[in-house]
This record gives sequence, structure tokens and C-alpha cells, in this order.
Amino acid sequence: MKVYELKLKAYLMEDISAVKSSETIAALIDKSFIHSEEMKKFHKERKFKFYTFNSFYPLEKDKIYKAGKIYTVLIRTVDDRLVKYFETYLANEYTDKIKALTVQTKVLPYRHIHKIYSVTPCVVKFDGYWKGKYTISEYENRLRTNLIKKYQEFFGEKLDENFELFNHIQFENDKPIAIPIKNIKLLGDKLSLQVADNKTAQMLSYFALGTGLSELNSRGYGYTNYKFI
Repeated sequence: MKVYELKLKAYLMEDISAVKSSETIAALIDKSFIHSEEMKKFHKERKFKFYTFNSFYPLEKDKIYKAGKIYTVLIRTVDDRLVKYFETYLANEYTDKIKALTVQTKVLPYRHIHKIYSVTPCVVKFDGYWKGKYTISEYENRLRTNLIKKYQEFFGEKLDENFELFNHIQFENDKPIAIPIKNIKLLGDKLSLQVADNKTAQMLSYFALGTGLSELNSRGYGYTNYKFI
């Protein structure tokens, strides 16, 4: 297993607010899938996509990304097919808001992970926002189940689920974070997760770096970073 990180350089053709940044980047990636019948089908399928991305960098203090400036977006995936496709087609894609310039790829090293933490909010779909209705254990179980399902679908093999995944979960936001998706708003959280010291937990946490945590990863949510020991 390899986690690939693609560094996309992009030029903005109009100002983009921070709350619209993920939507803008997702639209660019979505448009790149039109160049292949296989990838058109992939895009439309209601399945895990096995990629995720963060927002524009550098950050803007006023939370408005500026027209005429070049920003960096990091895209991660475990799917080498997507890497080759993005290197060929995303590097030349554009919308009315954004123009891709270059894509550079590297592989994240596989080392012992102390913790992973969300850079973009994680969305765990319950019946409404989870706090006050569900326990932290139930929330963590949703994270765990989702990640195991992704792994099993990608590799086509079943995991022995008798293992500890996270030793500790910490929520970094005091209030839920509003996330605009298709004219509605979902609520998410930023997390810091201490990874258990066993082979399966370490493997799945590395896998999560390439797929994102929980749901809506191909919309830019659940993108995580890591701290090695």
C-alpha cells in the first residue's frame, strides 16, 4: 500500500471565499473526469472514491483567496490509477473560477504514527448533529466502521476487526462547523486521534491519510495530517 500526495498549483480567476474553497476545488477535479469513459463512470458511481484534498495554501487572513494569485492544493489517494489520471488530465484542467497549472507527486513514507488529525472538518452522518444524541463511543465506532469498509472495498479482503484503533479522541472545535454541500449545510468536527500501537491500527491510519476520515472525502472533508513518533 502507498499513499500518494499530489501537489496541485492552481491560478484563481476570481476571488473565492474560504467557505467556497472546497466546492471550487471539487468542481475542478470533477471536471477532469470527463476525458475518459471509465472515469466518467467512476465519478458517477455511489462508491468510495479513495481520494481527498485540503484547501488552498497559503491561507488568507481575511479568508478570501485572491484572483490573480497562485495557490497550492494537496490531493491524496491510495489509488495509483487516479495518480496517473490526475497527472495527465487534472494538470491541464480549468473552470470559470480556477485554472490548474502543474501537478507534482510524491509518496508519503510509511512510519509509526503517533496521531492523525483533521485539517478539514470530518462529517459523520447521524440523524442530525451527533452531540447530545449519541456518545463519543458511538461517534468513534462510526469512524472505525467507515475506515474498515473503505479498506475492505479497496483491497477486496476482510479484516479481523478484533483490534484497538484509537487510544484517545479529542475534538478541537467548541461548536459544530457548518459545511455547505449542494445548497444545504451539514455539521462537522475537527479531530485529533491518538493511534493505537498495533499493526492493524497503524496500517489503517496510514490508509486514512490517502482516503480521508469518514464521509464526503471527495468533496474535501476528512483530510488528515499526521505526527510520527
